[in-house]
Amino acid sequence: MSENKLVLMQGNEACLEGAIAAGMRFFAGYPITPSTEIAESASLRLPQVGGHFIQMEDEIASIAAVIGASTAGLKSMTATSGPGFSLKQENIGYAALTEIPLVVVNVQRSGPSTGLPTSPSQADVMQARWGTHGDHPVIAISPSSVAETYNLIIRCFNLAEKYMTPVIFLMDEIVGHMREGIRIPSHEEFEIIDRVWPDPEDKAWTPYRVSHDADVPVLPPFGKGWRYHITGLWHDQRGYPTGSAKEAHALVTRLMKKIEMNKDDIITYEEYELEDADVAVFCYGGTARSVKKAVRDLRAKGIKAGMFRAITIWPFPEEMVRKVSERVKHILVAEHNYGQLVYEVERVVKNNCTVSHIGKVDGTVFTPAEIYREVEKIG
Repeated sequence: MSENKLVLMQGNEACLEGAIAAGMRFFAGYPITPSTEIAESASLRLPQVGGHFIQMEDEIASIAAVIGASTAGLKSMTATSGPGFSLKQENIGYAALTEIPLVVVNVQRSGPSTGLPTSPSQADVMQARWGTHGDHPVIAISPSSVAETYNLIIRCFNLAEKYMTPVIFLMDEIVGHMREGIRIPSHEEFEIIDRVWPDPEDKAWTPYRVSHDADVPVLPPFGKGWRYHITGLWHDQRGYPTGSAKEAHALVTRLMKKIEMNKDDIITYEEYELEDADVAVFCYGGTARSVKKAVRDLRAKGIKAGMFRAITIWPFPEEMVRKVSERVKHILVAEHNYGQLVYEVERVVKNNCTVSHIGKVDGTVFTPAEIYREVEKIG
């Protein structure tokens, strides 16, 4: 797609185009509303840029194919929605343990089960963090506009390659099916990060050898001259299964620390009109659009409201939310679910200020007026 071109684009299309700009050259998926346009666009666009698209028989096979392609050195992605995201969980855990970089797009829809396939929801945020079994690192990012979708999917690939981990792009149906005019940025405007290869002269190289607890391993693509072992079992520095409690503890601790110790690099957020706010509305994804309008309307009536938007959902922006809670009297959490991140906010805030929740689970979007009225009730 031409750079610096103004285009009318759907969120799902922007997701695919941004992924291609990041270097994504392999997509495996299975159609599921409301993410299907991503797969449709991939089937058309990837062959045009020398990439590969494959429709697999189901969601489990899709992420398995993506893991294989990434192991061979291709930046790889799959896309799905709630039910398919559930099916991908075991292999997300596998990729986290084996440290294989990839991006999983989840365009959230109403549930549970088949639910309302074309209606908005934000009900998978806890599944993004806790969906797999065991302790594992997670990075999850949520966009609120079509332009941001393009830019943030590039960031997802950069983080996946930098930290050798799966990254979840947690879209919602609001953004996925929205159409907005955006400018396609030039390649000079964004950074592209590729995975590190080992030094050919390093005769002591082993795949999972690291110099300290929070280091990221150097795993070259299969078929490029290096041979090493990958297993879903706890493994030693060579990649072979181990029954050593000491090695197992070191492995899991390092996996967690490589994300925990780099939060400053990973976490991003937006603050809007919070400088003198008495009430902060915490939100994420497409919900932010109504929240921002409500804040402007509240300000026009003399009510000091502001918005805190989590862009990085996981790791949760604890320090930033805590600082907001020390400045305001109340935090209202607005999300399209029955209550998920509100519990994270409450955990972080403790007694610094009061917290309340407004949720929607009927398949409709928040209107600014609904947010406005809820803030008015707080007084």
